[in-house]
Amino acid sequence: MLLAIDIGNSNTVIGLFQGEELLQHWRLHTNRQCTADEIVVALHTLFAIAGRHLEGLRGVIVASVVPQMHTSWLAVATKMVTRPIFVDHQTVTWLRILTDNPAEVGVDRVVNAVAGLHRYRQDLIIVDFGTAITFDCVSSQGDFLGGAIVPGMGISIEALASRTAKLPRIDIVGPPPPVIATNTVTAIQSGVLYGYGGLVEGLIGRLKERFAPSCPRVVATGGMARLIAPYAPSLEVIDQQLTLEGLRLIHERCRV
Repeated sequence: MLLAIDIGNSNTVIGLFQGEELLQHWRLHTNRQCTADEIVVALHTLFAIAGRHLEGLRGVIVASVVPQMHTSWLAVATKMVTRPIFVDHQTVTWLRILTDNPAEVGVDRVVNAVAGLHRYRQDLIIVDFGTAITFDCVSSQGDFLGGAIVPGMGISIEALASRTAKLPRIDIVGPPPPVIATNTVTAIQSGVLYGYGGLVEGLIGRLKERFAPSCPRVVATGGMARLIAPYAPSLEVIDQQLTLEGLRLIHERCRV
């Protein structure tokens, strides 16, 4: 079995694969102060609840955008398998990263590009809804062209509550609010959902112009993807496990 770990700024997503099959996946809060021992306890607990055993692991692959977590996860991974893989911009040699500084591209964006190319085999715009929302442009020839980054919805909601005297911190849940809201909470919900929907639509439109005459497929992933999709019809495919699948594919190719 393969353990794939995607460490993001807000959440850490863990997937357990048997061959190509994703057996289990978990989403945990990313705790930058977490020790190696605490990670081991958490993994044993998750595996026990799922009726699995860590002793059955044959591979571990980690992609992290949180440098503070590297030491703890490295300690854990090296105890579980002989040669864990920690992905960086040099790991995926078959993807050409055509940005000014490939080293600064988040590894999650690289991993998403690998999975997207494998699954869809065409020009792509991959939109990952995380702490930040990334828009990544990938050509069918295997070129990571670059993209755009905007603050995520959670950041905006937190900033609105912390920088204003009377506006509350809210959750975006439940049915869609009316565009013209009649109270403060639904006004914020309307602004965030319809506003970010418009932002996503606008950026995708601009990015598509750069692909002309080709028409790229737009793939969305990340924790907020399904929430924003009804407000952004340009999102053609919701692929929540894109990053985990990319990690599996990278591990498969690197172990050969």
